[in-house]
Amino acid sequence: MIDLADRALRKLRELQFNRQARAVLATAPVKAADDGVILFSMIGTRVVVPYLVAAKSLHAQLQRGRFVILDDGTLTAQDRAVLAHHLDRPEIRSIASVSYAPCPQGGCWERLLTLLELRREAYVIQLDSDTVTLGPVPEVAAAIDAGRDFTLRGGIDTQWLPVADYAEDPTTVGASAHIQARTEGAMAQIAKVVGGITHYTRGCAGFAGFAPGGHARDLADRFSVAASELLGSAAWAQWGSEQVMSNVIVANEGEPVLLPYDRYLNFWNEPVSDSAAFVHYVGTYRFHRGAYSRDARAIVDRIGHGLPAAA
Repeated sequence: MIDLADRALRKLRELQFNRQARAVLATAPVKAADDGVILFSMIGTRVVVPYLVAAKSLHAQLQRGRFVILDDGTLTAQDRAVLAHHLDRPEIRSIASVSYAPCPQGGCWERLLTLLELRREAYVIQLDSDTVTLGPVPEVAAAIDAGRDFTLRGGIDTQWLPVADYAEDPTTVGASAHIQARTEGAMAQIAKVVGGITHYTRGCAGFAGFAPGGHARDLADRFSVAASELLGSAAWAQWGSEQVMSNVIVANEGEPVLLPYDRYLNFWNEPVSDSAAFVHYVGTYRFHRGAYSRDARAIVDRIGHGLPAAA
């Protein structure tokens, strides 16, 4: 009964958010630029409105890039028309066109594999639809200019570390443990098989940057084969394995930029500081405290008046 009540409350909060965020549809279209930067996301019809908030708020601060979208298979003709109008005719790819094997299917793997193709000649920023850029993002701009990868930290204590620091016998991490914990515990063993993996960082794939010309599809394929053999194909196919793979890539192309957590953060149902520049409203607490709705509406109001997301 409590679970049903929680789900009903979440649905109500989501409806309230969408009602407020629809104001983004009245804002002026973005002028994209073919300048070597791609703002990339995988979306479906359910998140078109929040995605526009995420995309427009980031672009208002960064003032770079063109948009590429991976359609999860649910975008309608009307959705595509809305996206074309607001984001200057973004390139839209179909998830059905992505060849995933030997990597898992689903769990955002098609998103990562498409990203690895796009990065051959462009700096690609992976942007989740449940994010809001609240202020200037100079660290992101600097990473692009320096040709360095970046990632949103998974937590305040996230570091860039040798894989040996994550070493743990995978048998001590029970089969019921989250696949990220199991894979990180086995990272040193997988690295020996795959080769070329020396470091790891516990980042968040919701906001990450990939410099042009870095690791391509081959690393993801080889890592997936090794992880499947060590942990089991069913385990490796679980939700979260794609984030591990994203972290592996970011961590092994030179030292990445780990965005400062006091300004770039995941929302865990705690007050958002006035100094925050970027917030990822993770699913568990997405609509708690009304923070997501409040921030989205405030940013849409600024964009609607022709102003950047923050002064």
